[in-house]
Amino acid sequence: MMTNQKDILSFFFILSLAGLGNIQLSMAKEVIQIPVGVVLDLNSSVGAIAESCMTMALSDFYAKHAHYRTRLVLRPRNSADDIVTAASAAWYMMKKDKVQAIIGPQRSAEAKFVMELGRKAKVPIISFYATSPSLSPSRSPFFVRTAFDDSAQVKAIAAIIEAYSWFEVVLVYEDTDYGNDLIPYLVDAIQEVGARVPYRSVISPSSNDSEILGELSRLNSNSTRIFLLHMTASLGSKFFILANKAGMMSEGYAWIVTEGLSTFLDPVNSTTMDSMEGVLGVRPYVPMTKDLKDFQSRWKQPNKMTAGLNLFGLWAYDTVWALAMAVEKVGTTSSSSMKHNTSRVINLASLETSNMGKNLLETIPSSKFQSLSGNFQLVKRQLEPSTFEIFNVIGNKERIIGYWIDQQKGLSRQLKYDKSEAEKSDVKRRLKQPIWPGDTTDRPATKKLRIGVPMKEGFNEFLKVEKNNNISGFSALVFFAAVNELPFPLPHDFLPVNGTYDDLLCQIKKGTYDAVVGDTTIVANRSPCVDFTLPYSESGVSMVVLMEDNERDNIWIFLKPLSLDLWLTTGAAFIFTGFVIWVLEHRVNSEFRGPPQQQLGVILSFSFSTLVFAHREKVVNNWSRLVLIIWVFVVLILTQSYTASLASMLTVQRLQPVFTDIREIKRNGYNIGYQKNSFIKGFLMDNLRFEVSKLKALVTIEDYNHALSKGTKNGGVAAIFDEIPYLKLFIAKNCSKYTMVGPTYKTDGFGFAFPRGSPLVSYMSRAILNVTQDKSKMDSIEEKYFGNNQTICDDQSAKISSDGRSLHVYSFGGLFIIAGVVSMFSLLMYMYRFLCSQWPTLRTTIHSENSFRWKMVELAKHFDKKDLTSLPFTRRTSRVHAMDTPDETAIGGLHDANDMQNNSALENNIDVNENESNDGNILSGHTDSSIHVPNLSS
Repeated sequence: MMTNQKDILSFFFILSLAGLGNIQLSMAKEVIQIPVGVVLDLNSSVGAIAESCMTMALSDFYAKHAHYRTRLVLRPRNSADDIVTAASAAWYMMKKDKVQAIIGPQRSAEAKFVMELGRKAKVPIISFYATSPSLSPSRSPFFVRTAFDDSAQVKAIAAIIEAYSWFEVVLVYEDTDYGNDLIPYLVDAIQEVGARVPYRSVISPSSNDSEILGELSRLNSNSTRIFLLHMTASLGSKFFILANKAGMMSEGYAWIVTEGLSTFLDPVNSTTMDSMEGVLGVRPYVPMTKDLKDFQSRWKQPNKMTAGLNLFGLWAYDTVWALAMAVEKVGTTSSSSMKHNTSRVINLASLETSNMGKNLLETIPSSKFQSLSGNFQLVKRQLEPSTFEIFNVIGNKERIIGYWIDQQKGLSRQLKYDKSEAEKSDVKRRLKQPIWPGDTTDRPATKKLRIGVPMKEGFNEFLKVEKNNNISGFSALVFFAAVNELPFPLPHDFLPVNGTYDDLLCQIKKGTYDAVVGDTTIVANRSPCVDFTLPYSESGVSMVVLMEDNERDNIWIFLKPLSLDLWLTTGAAFIFTGFVIWVLEHRVNSEFRGPPQQQLGVILSFSFSTLVFAHREKVVNNWSRLVLIIWVFVVLILTQSYTASLASMLTVQRLQPVFTDIREIKRNGYNIGYQKNSFIKGFLMDNLRFEVSKLKALVTIEDYNHALSKGTKNGGVAAIFDEIPYLKLFIAKNCSKYTMVGPTYKTDGFGFAFPRGSPLVSYMSRAILNVTQDKSKMDSIEEKYFGNNQTICDDQSAKISSDGRSLHVYSFGGLFIIAGVVSMFSLLMYMYRFLCSQWPTLRTTIHSENSFRWKMVELAKHFDKKDLTSLPFTRRTSRVHAMDTPDETAIGGLHDANDMQNNSALENNIDVNENESNDGNILSGHTDSSIHVPNLSS
């Protein structure tokens, strides 16, 4: 019984063990294996490193996530650096191995083909190496890039170029999709910071040493010394060794390498590193975390490769982790995705589609974790760019000199952003001091400019070529002052050139010269060849003519002080004032009575005699006195002004230009002078329509003086056309003989010329503004070459008119208005009182049926009569009555008064006779000239 029970227990124990085994077996069977293709060039160091990193990634991931129910199974294939082989390997794995994703391929050109296969089979193509901007995930729905787009680095490179104020950069890149695709982005970024790309050098990956040396020789013949290299490590290493051999890694050169080469500086040999002394590089910043240090130590142990771990190996590691996470999320819900995949087609165009691919494509971009290379996060199915580090190759090592944080924050010496430091314009504040090629700390200049300088025979105050091709003069000093204002060095050589200015400027377009420095005028027809800086001198074209002094020989010079309108206005004012005085005095003053001829003479003589204050007539009316006071003041001002102006004309030399009108010169066919080799000749022919036979080329100031002094009849010139700065200098040395006349034709002044599109134009223009707006600096420059001569004759540049020195009526308008208003007011007030006093008499004597003319005649007759009620006539009448009927007191003293009566009898009898007769009637025209004087003696 007991034995049976034991047997039964043993049986159940065995069954339980068998059940547990079945459970474990079923659990083991539930782990899903997901095949993933890998297409790499396993013969290259990059491919070998990436494969090793991916193998370690699988081990590390599933060691940490042992409970996951999915497992990636990598199916590596060797592309052998061939596009067809890569595409064939991808097709085979999609068709035969039923892979649900493909990591790779290694080259961008290979990726383009494999991406199309992935699109047809709906298999995600995940690349950690194909960084070409032309491979856009947004245009390829089944492409995922777990690396930075190459275009992410262009802003950092452009920031370095801007920081060192390089205005030209030569691009050197390999002739592959990887090399060509980034160039448009680089050019745009370089132009955004005010620089340009004057030359591009394309190197084929299959080029031998002699071909590369030939291209280096062509680069060296170019004047630009700043180079940007965009190559892979294999070609870049060879290029730098040959560049060092060609002497282009010496002082004065600067080299910048992109991420493609700078990421692989660890794998290159010591010979290459020695050849790259002083090179600057840009690459993504990878924080040195504890996990990364541990991985590096573990990776070195099993790997015996000479190449070291690089960024692409880290990205390969991170790619496997991201794909494993995505597969786990998709595989647990789509575990049957591979169960019914059977091959139904055998051609490339009709690949079988994957059931898991679309889900993987949606899941991978959402993966976020702290990876070995930093923060892993995909944006629009590609790795989000982060900070870039800038390093300097020194010996066999690299030295970090700064960081590019982002487009807003820019460059910084420290990884931690310092706003106050970043805002400083000095590059030393933003980047540490690098060691440049040639083991120097002196910043390389962009290029050594070949500057053409026009050789001038005259006007050397503006420009003169000295010995050893040095230059002096006003234009030269402005150029040197502007160069000192630039934020970078500008080495240059001056090359004197004979010929016209237009020909010299065209040589810039042909590439013979990099700039032209001199007194070069900014005009529109030169702009197709060059770009000009802002002007540094005043602008305009005018003409200078000879001046003569013939005024003091003029017999009518006494009329010159007053203009014709002032003469006429003054004469009318004299007559009007005399008439007003006569009207106011005629009825109350015997001196303003008499026949018409006499009264007209009184009107004229009285007013004009006030010029010398010699009028003998006395005025008795208060209104007359008011008018006379104002008029005498007007006359005083007029006479004093006339005297001063005439004295000035007779004592001061008055020069007049011989010609003031260009049309007169053309009409008479006179010759015109211009400065040799300048644009003025074309200006005179094209704009002013002068015949070429009438134009004479002049060189020096002495030639100008001689040609104008000879005059038009002796083979000289009537006028000289030139730019205002030259004419001012000429007049300053001969200010008593010549003047500028006529209109000023607009030009933009003197400027410096550079090739079209040159960034130096903006730099030099800002520098010129700083110089010209510094008054003390410009005054010192002008003082050195022009002295004080120009300030002596500043008034000579004013336009001269034929009557500009005569006094005009407008100058005395206020006086005439005051005198006219006072005269009219006095006249109107007097007439009003006259009409009021005579109206009762006129109303009784003039009938309403009489005509208006008859009424006016009667009114005139009343006006012509004496106003016996006025004070002068009343006083005289009273004195006559006292003489004819003396009172008793007077009789008693008759004998005592005889003497007084004898003395006054003549005057009293004259007054009586006038009062009792109509001798003063100017309307009757009759006068009694006999005067009776009674004998009062006894």
